[in-house]
Amino acid sequence: MLARIEVALKDHLRDAFGEKVLRRIREDLYLPAQECRTIKIYQIEADIDQTALEALAKEALHDPVTQTVAIDRPLAKDFDWLIQVGFRPGVTDNEGRVAREALEILLKRELAPQETIYTATQYLLKGDLSREDCQRIARELLANELIQRWWIVSREEFDFQKGLLTPPPKVQEETTIKVEYFDLNLLSDEELLRLSRERLLALNLQEMQTIRDFFRRPEVVAERKRYGLDHRLTDVELESLAQTWSEHCKHKIFNARITYTDKTTGQTTVIDSLFKTYIVRATEEIRKAKGEKDFCLSVFVDNAGVIRLNDRLSLAFKVETHNSPSALDPYGGALTGIVGVNRDPFCTGKGASLIFNTDVFCFAPPDWDRPLPPRLLHPKRIFEGVREGVEHGGNKSGIPTVNGSIVFDDRYLGKPLVFCGTGGIMPAEVCEEPSHIKGARPGDLVVMCGGRIGKDGIHGATFSSEELHEGSPATAVQIGDPITQKKMTDFLLLARDECLYTSITDNGAGGLSSSVGEMARESGGAEIDLARAPLKYAGLQPWEILLSEAQERITVAVPPDKIQRFLELAEKMQVEVTVLGQFTDSGRFHVKYDGQTVALLDLEFLHKGVPKLELTAVWDPPPAKDVSPPEPNSLAELLHCILGRLNVCSKEYVVRQYDHEVQGGSVIKPLVGITADGPSDAAVLRPELDSFEGVAVAHGICPKFSDFDTYWMAANAIDEAIRNAVCVGGDLEHMAGLDNFCWCDPIQSEKTPDGHHKLAQLVRANQALYDLTTTFGVPCISGKDSMKNDYLAAGLGLSTEDNPYQVGQVLPDGSLKISIPPTLLFSVVARVPDIRKAQTMEAKRPGDLVYILGTTREELGGSEYFLHLGLKGGLVPHVWAQEARQRYLALGEAIRKQLVASAHDCSDGGLAVALAECAFSGGLGMEISLDDLPYEGKPRPDYLLFSESASRIVVTVSPSKVADFEALFAGQTVSCIGRIIEEPFLKITWRGEDLLGEDIFSLKESWKAPLAW
Repeated sequence: MLARIEVALKDHLRDAFGEKVLRRIREDLYLPAQECRTIKIYQIEADIDQTALEALAKEALHDPVTQTVAIDRPLAKDFDWLIQVGFRPGVTDNEGRVAREALEILLKRELAPQETIYTATQYLLKGDLSREDCQRIARELLANELIQRWWIVSREEFDFQKGLLTPPPKVQEETTIKVEYFDLNLLSDEELLRLSRERLLALNLQEMQTIRDFFRRPEVVAERKRYGLDHRLTDVELESLAQTWSEHCKHKIFNARITYTDKTTGQTTVIDSLFKTYIVRATEEIRKAKGEKDFCLSVFVDNAGVIRLNDRLSLAFKVETHNSPSALDPYGGALTGIVGVNRDPFCTGKGASLIFNTDVFCFAPPDWDRPLPPRLLHPKRIFEGVREGVEHGGNKSGIPTVNGSIVFDDRYLGKPLVFCGTGGIMPAEVCEEPSHIKGARPGDLVVMCGGRIGKDGIHGATFSSEELHEGSPATAVQIGDPITQKKMTDFLLLARDECLYTSITDNGAGGLSSSVGEMARESGGAEIDLARAPLKYAGLQPWEILLSEAQERITVAVPPDKIQRFLELAEKMQVEVTVLGQFTDSGRFHVKYDGQTVALLDLEFLHKGVPKLELTAVWDPPPAKDVSPPEPNSLAELLHCILGRLNVCSKEYVVRQYDHEVQGGSVIKPLVGITADGPSDAAVLRPELDSFEGVAVAHGICPKFSDFDTYWMAANAIDEAIRNAVCVGGDLEHMAGLDNFCWCDPIQSEKTPDGHHKLAQLVRANQALYDLTTTFGVPCISGKDSMKNDYLAAGLGLSTEDNPYQVGQVLPDGSLKISIPPTLLFSVVARVPDIRKAQTMEAKRPGDLVYILGTTREELGGSEYFLHLGLKGGLVPHVWAQEARQRYLALGEAIRKQLVASAHDCSDGGLAVALAECAFSGGLGMEISLDDLPYEGKPRPDYLLFSESASRIVVTVSPSKVADFEALFAGQTVSCIGRIIEEPFLKITWRGEDLLGEDIFSLKESWKAPLAW
């Protein structure tokens, strides 16, 4: 039968969701809506009777206390316009899936594949709105037309007897399963490139030629004929090679051979792999220098990096990006980003129990008021969608979100950056083996666990390997489901502890092609049959089954003698598992469909056959521009302005919506202080609730400095991450880092005429990473790069003088290209020996003295002060790493000896912002004199207050501990600059002159105002 259940809040109750939508219609779209209420629609297609339908409606889909329910009649009333939004065919509908499971429980039987439930939401609007207004509301606010569809009806058009009847989103079933064959020998170079473009392979000409040449080798053809194939590639093989060779998976730019010329020195260097030359080499040197104190267990070889936390526990940590999907579908892309990165540490070694999440977002300003280029969503919509997606993914997974930040820059309009990270712990040993060691063995069964396969996520890896454009595919967007994933991870942890599998990995970018293809390297081969794979709906072609990145799936290697127990446990935990084949030592990735070979790929060629890129980088920086703005009339007014800048202001609106208390292990929260709304430098949590040992989690990100020199951008990001962790008590000697490079396209072409410069920027950032990590002694244990963070709109007919978007680069053909600022996120985890001595950033007691650690210099290039003035010159902050290291070691010891009452890093906004934050977070005032501030440069009070020189920390010290504190820092740059007072004012003087005296609560109000939505 075909039936419809409608659920709505009772009339006398507030519709909070509807009110939120109403506010956004008014504030974001400036439309005169007066009221918005919502109704949830469940459309059922199943063989059930009326009794079961009524039971589903009344017992499963509505709350009788707060909601009303109706079957096959509309609840909509008293509206001017009704907008109904539902998913397009083939898109995952999580609410519908859960409703379907509820129906199965009621019926006490499994539903047939064709029996299903679809959901939609109705928005009932009142107000002086036109149909065109409603179209705009639907398109720009309520729906993402890539994955959703909508219907709009007026009150006069609505059938109040039958309601709005919409066709179900049926996926067109392809009854014929076919495999397509490609004879690359018959294609010209132009046709090879066309094939790559049309199938979204993201392969260049040399790569297409390499594939063609390999498959016409006589020995390869002879081997293939034994399996019913010939010199032609199947679509399964072509797609699998494209996925495996994608920039997203193979990091071709980081592994390229680069000829680098530095015009400032006249030297030319050949770099054979940035990754090996700078990142791997730095970690190897650090580990060697640490000797027996080396705590790294697994680096650069698994889904996440692993360090030794103590004799009992190991810690796995990974940070990923989900930029391109979040640009198309902010909610779905970000939700998939967080639940996807959850699977990385979970699938590391034998498997980790997840204990924390992090998130860092880079957006265009949410108050964007200029035209939007084609296909781009408004920054505020991306902001809200990403925030909500990560919130739902993290909170519903039961994993606390403990650390993060948000960065704003106009250029992130072209593509937002969505960094999601997860940490997990595992016993040092599992099944009498080190927990970080795994490996599939010949004969082990290939078993897929979790969700079913659909069209969502197809071409995710190759899509992420090119710039965003108007033709970017909807199928690349995945829809995550944290509830299904939680059931699966709980099941697999039990299976781990029963020693039921030998290896585990995530079905991430590339789905089964990636997971089985990579695990096959452990055993030496694999053979699977795609016809066995469970599908969300019929009609997927073999290559789609292999490549789909549909979420919540993990592949494990199960010994044959343990498969029965594995299946029994899965059934008990209600997790779907399927045996797809077995691991072999054949040297091949052998893929069948219903017994017929559809792919036979040599593992060596699949994983190592991609040709190395030969690239050129030229560093020729523009001359430094000296700027000297007039001194401000009011430093107090300037401080209020800086506190209110988007990159300085409070992010409490976002933080409050993430659960950082779940699991009960958070010690230092994202917000601290007397009213728990001050900006914590880093998080501290305790992995074991019966132990006082903890973990600090922090990060650094400074893309604004890339406009000057990416060397110092990277150096500042690394220094900021380490500094933040040290401020809360993280041990610098037991600290590990992760690098996440997000870059604009650095390969010279017509689309990227400045590619040589952008690649040189990447080289310099890697040089800084090597220099800084080796000096600080912080090894990188994992990382990721995302190299095509650009937007390209062709055919706009623009000129440099006529660019209504006022952002991006106009190419000679009139196209618009928007490239993100080169961005490095550096994340760190560090051991905290005793969480009882961990430190926070707020002022604690009147009478405590205020110290500044480090030197302030005339380094205002890229500072919030100069950006506020619209100035693009000045000197970028440098990092004196050796001095900073000694400072951080001393501060760590001071915290462990409890000699400091608070510690807060100076970063965005400089000393003035750090002092204000320290004061108003503690609800106390400060008397500060800049007379003894260690400073180098022009002696101007605005420079002293707003310089963003690196490696500086504000600490407060009890008078009774001053002698011990100063003795600990003997010979270092440290100065007492004031004291804490009970009166709630920040008072700053210099050379006998009062510079400002502001009420701390007024400063706090300016800091909170911009994102107090």
